[in-house]
Order: sequence, then structure tokens, then C-alpha cells
Amino acid sequence: MENLALLWGIIGPGVAGAVFGAGWWFWVDAVVCSSVQVSFLHYLPGIFASLAALMFNAVNKDEIGYDYYSPYGDDSEWR
Repeated sequence: MENLALLWGIIGPGVAGAVFGAGWWFWVDAVVCSSVQVSFLHYLPGIFASLAALMFNAVNKDEIGYDYYSPYGDDSEWR
């Protein structure tokens, strides 16, 4: 079971990125090949999802601390 969790930790982000990229690919293909005019409001969910993915990837995993009440007095609660 531990090996499966380790394997999913390695492969999971790649699978998530592939699904995200495929979703964008299909959406852009549908907009380009469609004869219907797509309003800007239909672009907003994809733009916000892309910004969210960028923000998730901008944070270093080692900088995220879950020890809010550290006995060593560091500033982990402000991370």
C-alpha cells in the first residue's frame, strides 16, 4: 500500500497535467472549429483555472508547513 502511495505521488501530477492540457486542447479546438461566436464570459472559467494552476505550481512544496504550533518558535504559522 505504501508503494502505491509513493507511485501515485510520482505519477499523479503528470496525469493531472495531461488531463488539464487535454481539456484545454479540446476546448480550443471546439472554439476554433465552431461557427458559433463564443462570448468572453465562456473564456473566464478556463482563464481562472489556468491562473489557479499557475499559482499551485508557484509554491514550493517544502515551504508548506503543517506544524502551526511549533515549539521551536519559528514563523511557521505565517507560511
